[in-house]
Amino acid sequence: MASSTSSSAGSESPSDKSTFERWRRAFSAITGLGMSPEERSLELEAHHARTCEKWKAHLLKYSPSVVFMLKHLELSGCPVSASHIHCVPCDYSRSGGFSPDGAIILCQGRFIDRKHMENTLTHELVHMYDHCKFKVDWLNLRHHACSEIRANSLGGDCRWTREVNRGIFSFSKQHQACVRRRAVLSVKSNPACPDEATAERAVNEVWESCFNDTRPFDEIY
Repeated sequence: MASSTSSSAGSESPSDKSTFERWRRAFSAITGLGMSPEERSLELEAHHARTCEKWKAHLLKYSPSVVFMLKHLELSGCPVSASHIHCVPCDYSRSGGFSPDGAIILCQGRFIDRKHMENTLTHELVHMYDHCKFKVDWLNLRHHACSEIRANSLGGDCRWTREVNRGIFSFSKQHQACVRRRAVLSVKSNPACPDEATAERAVNEVWESCFNDTRPFDEIY
């Protein structure tokens, strides 16, 4: 008599079923099929949270720019771990943020792809590096402008492909124009900044020294 096997052909293991159920619920959340609006909203946010945590873990381990920044933050006496980086729901105006208290926010569901998250995380790590190494006063508009110039230039936010995705096409000094534009927008949102003209003036005053300062990178990558 032939010996019996532990499972018959075509049977599913518990892990197979749980994987399928997660896929089914993610599909339902994205399409809205089979769910009430409330259920869809909750499941979609849970899906965004899982994706954000998954991408975050990958970047902390494999992203050249993120790993490089983590190394130099540690060398500067400000080690950063996964516990300092939080995936949270945000409004539609941002993809990430940095708190001087030592936390980085990644806005789950606001990333086009993992590369977009990589750029955002690198950007925020540059802010954290500046805060640690240069003791930035974030209510000082010149300080804020300098860190924004560096973060936008070094973080990958102003690569040509990113600008094209934003619908902005330029072949002459595109990188510099993007860095300047985004730095002004950030400084303008500072509670100590009264208007856009003041933000532009702060960025212009520190532009040359801060744009040319690529620390801890050797150059703009």
